[in-house]
Amino acid sequence: MASGPNVKANLAEAEKLIKTAVQQDAKLVVLPENFAIMGMTEKDKVTVAEKDGDGPIQQFLSEQAASHNIWLVGGTTPIASGDASKVYASCQLYNDQGERVAQYNKIHLFDVTIEANNERYHESETTMAGDEIVVVDTPFGKLGLAVCYDLRFPELFRRMTEQGMEICALPSAFTALTGKAHWEPLIRARAIENLSFMIAAAQGGYHVSGRETYGDSMIVDPWGVILNRLPHGAGVVVAELDADMLARTRENFPSLDHRRLG
Repeated sequence: MASGPNVKANLAEAEKLIKTAVQQDAKLVVLPENFAIMGMTEKDKVTVAEKDGDGPIQQFLSEQAASHNIWLVGGTTPIASGDASKVYASCQLYNDQGERVAQYNKIHLFDVTIEANNERYHESETTMAGDEIVVVDTPFGKLGLAVCYDLRFPELFRRMTEQGMEICALPSAFTALTGKAHWEPLIRARAIENLSFMIAAAQGGYHVSGRETYGDSMIVDPWGVILNRLPHGAGVVVAELDADMLARTRENFPSLDHRRLG
């Protein structure tokens, strides 16, 4: 997606893309970070913050999961925190009955300056960091949840693997510059070192605010092979997650059992 500041328009686009994925037999669908709003400023998401468990974005996710009989990772939704000026970047998982079964609040916040093009991001000004790791049982395997900048912190993914993670959903909105340099290597590294599938759903394109995101949504297997990707433009990426392949890889290449540090 290349979401904008209009929540209703973004939800309509997400609904269309979810339907397209379902028509290709998708049973687990992952939306990008900020799928419901990419505002003119970072403060825009605070103005549409929802109470935990109540609001049009959360209702939309529940209805989509139930109506299509899918498990749905709802990118991130701005959820009210104890600070009126900040929200949680909340990645919510709904089951095929439309019930929310897990919620991960983004832990690592994007506070960086990119000198090459003079971009500055200070996510902590409007976002409250989470502090809980989330891995949940699903019909597809144990699913870990992470968001965008989390990708740069391998210790988070190792902790999820220690909790049994076999698949990781990673909603993202990488910048164009950092994405070009680091997106694919980091996605494949996290898959390889944790012997897990990575489902990386990314914002990609030019946004009304003037920001450009990298895109290149992809699904990567535990051997680091890219099963499918969409380098540019709006659309869906679909691939089969082979649980037997994961089990064989972990049995034949048991690097997770060979660790000596940490």
